[in-house]
Amino acid sequence: MTDAIASRSWTLDTAHSTAAFSVRHMVVANFRGSFDDVAATLSEQDGQIAISGTVRSDKIVVKDENLYGHLQSPEFFDAERTPEITFVSTSVTRNGEDAEVVGDLTIKGVTHSVIAKGHITDPTEDAMGNTKVGVGLETVIDRNEFGLEWNAPLPKGGFALSNDVMLTVDLEFIAA
Repeated sequence: MTDAIASRSWTLDTAHSTAAFSVRHMVVANFRGSFDDVAATLSEQDGQIAISGTVRSDKIVVKDENLYGHLQSPEFFDAERTPEITFVSTSVTRNGEDAEVVGDLTIKGVTHSVIAKGHITDPTEDAMGNTKVGVGLETVIDRNEFGLEWNAPLPKGGFALSNDVMLTVDLEFIAA
């Protein structure tokens, strides 16, 4: 695949790309949210695939306006001082379409290495004759490690939010 990536320039198909999260809420169910305006790059240099991406914390999509405001506050993303969440790969390993991507994730100004697993497809032609590559990855992070420490104890034990958060990206790149 690296030959196919190296031989082309890739542009993110923003209409078909998403970045989302899921966290256990109130011990009973998963709460899901996403981000508008996903930006990402895919390239190859010296035989190594590279993936990077950015979402803006003020472009978070949740169903409650009050929650949106709370997530923008210093208790969560502190959007005024740290408006971007970024990821830059440090290594990409493929076995067929299965992929493991190691990289630096920065949330709220705090950077940690994470390992995401999923797939990177071989280039394929879509119904309109465009060449595309798909990237689907997920990882679980401990939100406390990134300074997202707000929580509230529940009356019968447990906390309002789990520390573990599932991050998921599904990206489509089109050959430019």
